[in-house]
Amino acid sequence: MVDEALSAGAVARRLGVAVTTLRTWHQRYGLGPSEHIPGHHRRYTPTDLARLEIMRRLTAEGVSPAEAARWARQAPEPMPADAVARSRIRPPGRDGGGGTIPVGRAGPAARGLARAAMRLDAAAISETIARALTVGGVVATWDHLLRPVLVGIGDRHATTGGLIEVEHLVSRCVSEAFAASSRAAAPSGPARILLSCADEEQHSLPLEALGAALAEAGLTYRMLGARVPVAALVEAVTRTGPAAVVLWSHTRATADPTQLSALLAAPRRPLLVLAAGPGWRADTLPAGVVRPADLAEAVSLAVAVRDSLDQSRGA
Repeated sequence: MVDEALSAGAVARRLGVAVTTLRTWHQRYGLGPSEHIPGHHRRYTPTDLARLEIMRRLTAEGVSPAEAARWARQAPEPMPADAVARSRIRPPGRDGGGGTIPVGRAGPAARGLARAAMRLDAAAISETIARALTVGGVVATWDHLLRPVLVGIGDRHATTGGLIEVEHLVSRCVSEAFAASSRAAAPSGPARILLSCADEEQHSLPLEALGAALAEAGLTYRMLGARVPVAALVEAVTRTGPAAVVLWSHTRATADPTQLSALLAAPRRPLLVLAAGPGWRADTLPAGVVRPADLAEAVSLAVAVRDSLDQSRGA
């Protein structure tokens, strides 16, 4: 609880929702700021915040917005026990494993993003990601905000079969955020890094995170995306001559080491071949292939190749 009235932006950050969501709750359900100072915007009092917290919690657990608002307007009085019980009832076909996304020890921003994801609140999801990218950069956003939520969605789906719609919406928002980040950085010059998913690999978000991180570090790259057959990948390497190639595999099923061997045997063999992702096993990698431990190491290796090229050209 806070001791002073808050602006809409401050309340949105505290609850992990978009300002537009607060505006909707105000206009449709009367859950708006109650403190008014002439000549200034209305501000949210502690009582307003308590009501909004109930609204956020109940809608995240599957209660309809109108029903959640009805209970929220009764705050700060405690909700009746039967209301709490009904807020946890799941209709048939819903995820019986609970109405939240587990994020482990991740911080408040990840918990707020998880709540927004459960509400299918695209505006809040996008705002949260954009704010994190501005404040902490791509690597920190991926490691501390996005990965915990994406892993949590995957874990919940594995146990319940649900949250497919949540995963699709969050993935789209993440892709859009990384694309915007890459465009904003937009380093000039020829693309030195080639990014590709392994054959039949469809999980491309980590590769998109790497692309955004490379752009942020001032490196140009070319993205081939998901499900690239090895023949097409080798053809792209032969035609463009990248200094480094990153081949992403999320699962063992797509981590065929012969794809890496084909890269090493390409007519224009890259200086660096990275086998990125949990699908690859270190003991199956061909000699000369590097397996980065995480996003930060992949970026560091790419930067090292860029610097080595620059030094050799300047010599």
